[in-house]
Amino acid sequence: MSLAWKAAASAAAVAAVCCLPAAAAERALDKSVVVPAGVDAVWQAWTTTSGVTSFFAPGAEIEPRVGGAYRVYFDPGAEPGQRGADDMRILALQPKRMLSFDWNAPPSLPQARQQRTFVIVRLHPVDDRSTRVTLHHTGWGDGGEWDQAYTYFDRAWDNVLAGLKTRFETGPKDWKPWLAQLEAWRAQQAAKGLPVKE
Repeated sequence: MSLAWKAAASAAAVAAVCCLPAAAAERALDKSVVVPAGVDAVWQAWTTTSGVTSFFAPGAEIEPRVGGAYRVYFDPGAEPGQRGADDMRILALQPKRMLSFDWNAPPSLPQARQQRTFVIVRLHPVDDRSTRVTLHHTGWGDGGEWDQAYTYFDRAWDNVLAGLKTRFETGPKDWKPWLAQLEAWRAQQAAKGLPVKE
């Protein structure tokens, strides 16, 4: 094989690779916040039932182990399957560094809700009294309810991280007004003879 032929073959191979369409980047949500608390306290907030209910949602069942429950109830009074992240589980843990769990769409998006996405929360100490929390949410499908769920969580995670920061600035969230609002809504639906599913 001549040197000229090898050079031509190499050039053709490089050209073929360079001309392949670039793979689209995986669609993901990436969020970040600096929280005025040390890593230990922030880890407790994400990995215990009392921690999650202090900022994330009014109800939860958290078992901080791989395969353990990561159930977060935005409407604890709703029927099972309609309360929020009813059947989620922890996928991976690195104590005080990383937590990963599966996640689903809200009940108002039933097709997307049948499948799961994945959330990774990482803690990075800034100093003894502050922690950067990064959140990466991936595993999205395309079109229809997937696009609606993506838009929904783009806003929702901002609110969750803001709630986490507020929890350490001013104290745990008082969920009583939220729960009273849900009960009033359920009573209105019942009075109209309408179902109370979201």
